[in-house]
Amino acid sequence: MDLKVYYQKLRQIEASLGEVYVVVVSQETPDGGRAGLRTEVPRATAARMIVEGGARLATAEEAGEYREKVAEAKQAADQAAAANRVQLTVISDADLRALKGSTRVKG
Repeated sequence: MDLKVYYQKLRQIEASLGEVYVVVVSQETPDGGRAGLRTEVPRATAARMIVEGGARLATAEEAGEYREKVAEAKQAADQAAAANRVQLTVISDADLRALKGSTRVKG
């Protein structure tokens, strides 16, 4: 492969990508790459993957679906993290009475 042509294609594709992060769809490769997996990558990485034939640029519909799924997964993870932060303390009746008794103002 001619490196001059490779890097020229790389720069051309990278310049044509409008967003900083783009969604690409993997293609089947001889070394075991699976087709159809969507990933959001930086523009330079996307250009390299496209030039090397490991991925193609996702359509607007595919990118929208992917970002929607990622947003839903993040929301679910945030909710799970918030649920784990809730702290409960179980105390006996005797301890509760002792706490209530110690807070009364003596006068």
